[in-house]
Amino acid sequence: MSYKRCIPCIFIAGEKAVKWFHDEEVLCENVLELAKNYSDNGADELLIFDLSNSDEEHEEAIDLMRRINRVIRIPMLAGGNIRRLEDVKKILYAGAKRALINFSKPDSEKMLEEAVKRFGTEKIAVSLNDFDALFKHQHIIRKYAGELVFMHRTDMSSVMNITELPCIIVTDTMVEDELTKMLKCPGVRGLSGKYISRPDMNFYAFKERCADADIMMAAFESMIDFSQFKTNEQGLIPVIVQHYKTSEVLMLAYMNEEAFYQTIKSGRMTYFSRSRQSLWIKGETSGHFQYVKSLTIDCDFDTLLAKVDQIGAACHTGNPTCFYQHVAGGDEDVKNPLQIFETVYETIVSRKRNPKEGSYTNYLFDKGIDKILKKVGEEATEIVIAAKNPNPEEIKYEMADFLYHAMVLMVEKGIEWKDIIQEMADR
Repeated sequence: MSYKRCIPCIFIAGEKAVKWFHDEEVLCENVLELAKNYSDNGADELLIFDLSNSDEEHEEAIDLMRRINRVIRIPMLAGGNIRRLEDVKKILYAGAKRALINFSKPDSEKMLEEAVKRFGTEKIAVSLNDFDALFKHQHIIRKYAGELVFMHRTDMSSVMNITELPCIIVTDTMVEDELTKMLKCPGVRGLSGKYISRPDMNFYAFKERCADADIMMAAFESMIDFSQFKTNEQGLIPVIVQHYKTSEVLMLAYMNEEAFYQTIKSGRMTYFSRSRQSLWIKGETSGHFQYVKSLTIDCDFDTLLAKVDQIGAACHTGNPTCFYQHVAGGDEDVKNPLQIFETVYETIVSRKRNPKEGSYTNYLFDKGIDKILKKVGEEATEIVIAAKNPNPEEIKYEMADFLYHAMVLMVEKGIEWKDIIQEMADR
């Protein structure tokens, strides 16, 4: 079954978002805030266009893409001002799911072929705004690109008749009937443009209207009806909440049927308060929302497990997890490697944002990139020396030192553990 997606686009001009390609009226002063708003409120993906004119502005735009990728929880596609293969690499390294190559530019065919050879078809999409060019070059585009981003207000059925590629339509029309007509075309997998990209866009309401028009929109769906769950006397089911990255258990709460389906619909964890006898959205007052990654049921159908992306602390006390008070058993704990790395990384980030007098981490940041690189090199050499000695304990100490300094470098360059893990997974 093919689900359609809402994909708002952001046109970057400097640090601001502008309305359209040839309309640089400012849509939003804060691009990061706009991107996060889309991500938090039901958009399925994000499309970024860099409108820069110089290499310096292009580098700034790529850095902005990197910062956008850190605040959103949806895939990002990005392009604009790609002049060489190195630009494709930088956009992908900034976190883009795919890089967009403008097929209307000179030598685009050669660029497309080289990019696919180096990064793979699944990492490359083609953007095009010329129906005749699509007709003329569709065999080349189909051969090399994993996706087509078509920027034109035309009869989309004509586009679908000459290409089998999944297509994202970027249109300036504000007429919803025209948009739903486009979404009904079999090859259209997503819709973008002025209507979808409004800062006040209500994606959930739009998806509901599309569903009423028999258009299957991307959204969380439950494969099991709530009536099949074994609830208690009050009609409630317990929910164990776990961080999707670290597997740390964050809290336990309860859902009734309404809370369950509200969670499915919104993508935000919604519970039933037994004390207040009402629904509550986690983070509604604190801002510490929980975004759903997955929901599973246990073998007895009487307990849900929610894996979530937790914003801030899960516990109302300010602790990361509600389970922080030791009751029994030894102090020895089985450590989750990723959890340890994430914790150390966040501590380093905190030091950079909130300098602490006497902190060695702040000393490194104050001295700058050259000092950090020098320390990374020194610690790598120490590992080599330790490995030549008979005591394996020395390697352990030197590896720990190296990984710490490597994380300082990661923070300095804006790279997160998820970036490293994704790169290793891709390989």
